[in-house]
Amino acid sequence: MFNLFDFREIFTAGMVLFAVIDIVGSIPIIIDLRKKTGHIQSEKASIVAGIIMVVFLFLGKEILNLIGIDVNSFAVAGSFIIFFLAIEMILGISLYRDDAPETASIVPLAFPLIAGAGTMTSLVSLQAEYQTPNIIVAIIINIIFVFLVLKSSARIEKILGSQGINVIRKVFGVILLAIAVKLFATNIQNLFT
Repeated sequence: MFNLFDFREIFTAGMVLFAVIDIVGSIPIIIDLRKKTGHIQSEKASIVAGIIMVVFLFLGKEILNLIGIDVNSFAVAGSFIIFFLAIEMILGISLYRDDAPETASIVPLAFPLIAGAGTMTSLVSLQAEYQTPNIIVAIIINIIFVFLVLKSSARIEKILGSQGINVIRKVFGVILLAIAVKLFATNIQNLFT
């Protein structure tokens, strides 16, 4: 059974998802939500986000096949999205963001903030390179981390401060940029062979 899991793949997929989800960088948004609504549904948001990611992991390819797009093409397109997310994180600019959510329900937390477009793109892109069980383990690890961050966001903000959060965002932005380049290089070759 343990032959099924590759810890290098789990670690790499986990780091990709961690960087794309950027839950630490989203702490300011989470704190604003907590101030506006008084309570954040950490458990519900984490569980729903995990379910959305796992469902998309299994159905993403079928959805692509229905509209006639192969995984390599989607991965190349996904590498561009990941690239721009990385640029946002590194430069501290906002190329595109939805309006700030007004309630701390499942919708603004689970889906756009945690399991958003970048996460969906990354999942299908990861499937082009990694085994599905390893990606599922990476999703579970990330969801546990997301839950812990949601539960203790105020404490994390006090410990790290705004400077600490900015440093973490920039470091993961550089990692994400390197991942985008690797994803592009690997899948662009497969399109022409």
